[in-house]
Amino acid sequence: MVGTREVSGPFDALIYLTDQWPNRSGPRFVKARIACKAAVEGRLTAEAARQEFIAAADEVRVLLH
Repeated sequence: MVGTREVSGPFDALIYLTDQWPNRSGPRFVKARIACKAAVEGRLTAEAARQEFIAAADEVRVLLH
């Protein structure tokens, strides 16, 4: 998928990971999805989930700005 997408928080990141992520089997993807769900539920900080999301993006070479 080519284009841009703004991700504005753990809930939005979780939706993106679930619906549009290019590789849903990598270990960083799994950690990011768990972290974003935990942040949405209040069990983890948004910043911690953000770091996992960034690591997952790096794993699949998704460019972040």
